[in-house]
Amino acid sequence: MPCYYVRYSEKIKINQSIMTMNGFFLLLPFLTIRFLLPFILNPKALARAAYFAPVQGREKAAYYIYQISNIAMFIYLLFLNVLIENSWQFYTGIVSYILGLGLCSAAMVNFSFPDEVGFNNKGLYKFSRNPMYVAYFICFIGMALLTQSWILLGVVMLFQISAHWIILAEERWCILKFGKAYREYMKRVRRYI
Repeated sequence: MPCYYVRYSEKIKINQSIMTMNGFFLLLPFLTIRFLLPFILNPKALARAAYFAPVQGREKAAYYIYQISNIAMFIYLLFLNVLIENSWQFYTGIVSYILGLGLCSAAMVNFSFPDEVGFNNKGLYKFSRNPMYVAYFICFIGMALLTQSWILLGVVMLFQISAHWIILAEERWCILKFGKAYREYMKRVRRYI
């Protein structure tokens, strides 16, 4: 009996090692969508998406937390594995990850084609003032579930909380740049969902 048990557990270990993938590979589609897609569609869009509105007060601390948590997620994924298995974490993670990538793709396409003054209010921007941030959060939650990492989930939550403060700075900047048109847009469309 013990011999059979040892063989069975070794078989499980062998099967699990075959069915894994390094977590960093989850970033490749995300980075392609986030950086390459807007560059291909409209090179000016990539520069616009990389612009950070001026921050003030608590937003400055949030900006640094945002950047550090972003880097931490990317580096930490190098040390994590995705276990491809029959579990709720895997299935929920894969759905969240794919949904996040899809929303990010749509948001980047919409963002790449603003109106003549640079204002985005078409496509996903009809439903959310910040669809890219929503897509990032859904995608990163998927990565945390796929890697089954509580630490990564914590970093994702820090990222999202700090992103809220970045969004407040961006919205203040949009009000200055687009004036009444942006204020009207804010009345019609929610910040997130």
